[in-house]
Amino acid sequence: MTVGTSALIEQTADANRGGRPTHVAIIMDGNGRWARSRGLPRTEGHRRGVQTVRDIIRHAGQRGIGYLTLFSFSSENWSRPAEEVHDLLMLLRMFIRKDLADLHRAGIRVRVIGERRSLPADIAALIAEAETMTAGNDRMTLVVAFNYGSRGEIAEAVRSLAAEVAAGRLDAGSIDEKTVARHLMTAGIPDPDLIIRTSGEQRLSNFLLWQAAYSEFAFVPTLWPDFKPEDFDRVLDDFRARDRRFGGLSAKAGA
Repeated sequence: MTVGTSALIEQTADANRGGRPTHVAIIMDGNGRWARSRGLPRTEGHRRGVQTVRDIIRHAGQRGIGYLTLFSFSSENWSRPAEEVHDLLMLLRMFIRKDLADLHRAGIRVRVIGERRSLPADIAALIAEAETMTAGNDRMTLVVAFNYGSRGEIAEAVRSLAAEVAAGRLDAGSIDEKTVARHLMTAGIPDPDLIIRTSGEQRLSNFLLWQAAYSEFAFVPTLWPDFKPEDFDRVLDDFRARDRRFGGLSAKAGA
């Protein structure tokens, strides 16, 4: 079931009352700079970043986060040097093969968003295996944004809507925000309450542009390989102190 705007606001209000976001999304940035500062190849930064992924997934589950989205590989990352792209794909293969069973045992459901048609066949198969194996899990949903770009996602949704209108299955005048949301890759996933970006950069980089309409943002200077569970907790503490109004009046000040 797709979460609509009104349901999202009610859900987020409940999350605020408990002081905990339902959905946290992370732009994992800084692997290359981490490696460069230590005189290491960029691939070593990515390898170290995978361990941080494991630590944060485990910790988010312990903190009761319902949805954790990780921006692992953007549709623009293919322009990086071929050797680095090859190593990133190998790390994804290794992560799924090594960690999938542990995620399944922990009750974590895996969903992958991003364009799949152009992916190597073995990676597409691994992604399908991860989603199928964990489909019945409900402790936490891990959303992996791989070969993902938000503008491309929105364009694909528009094409799908146009095709439905052309086929007579959809009235163009009936298209609203909920209709668009049902055609996005994140259909059925609540919008992120909180988006974290590591490394000090302060931009979304084509990540969840539609879904981030009312997200809170946290830009932290820590490079991703150095991002610890205690850093995650500090961001959650900051989130708890924020006043989310969704265009309405302040619940704290009454105005």
